Amino acid sequence: MPKYLFKVKLTPDGLKGLLKEGASARREVVGRMVDGLGGRVETMYWAFGDDDVYVTAELPGNTSAAALGMVVSAAGGVRTSTVVLLSAEEIDEAVRQRVDYRAPGA
Repeated sequence: MPKYLFKVKLTPDGLKGLLKEGASARREVVGRMVDGLGGRVETMYWAFGDDDVYVTAELPGNTSAAALGMVVSAAGGVRTSTVVLLSAEEIDEAVRQRVDYRAPGA
């Protein structure tokens, strides 16, 4: 199953909700949401820096990942950015593919 990294930035409303409910409650909400899409949360960490939360999850595919990001961001408590994660084996497969390409000016 494909893996994704969701980088999450809390909005002021999202921060208020976190302060009210706590991190464990939010982790449960995220777990149920991902499970409902046929996936599984691998990790969920809160962090200092540009992003407030990092979630790694397995999901059935890109459409599930896109749906999750759109619905969560549209609710207004957070803004998400999604990164598709690739295994070493997937990169090995990509390296073996022949790509017909010419660099500009070459």
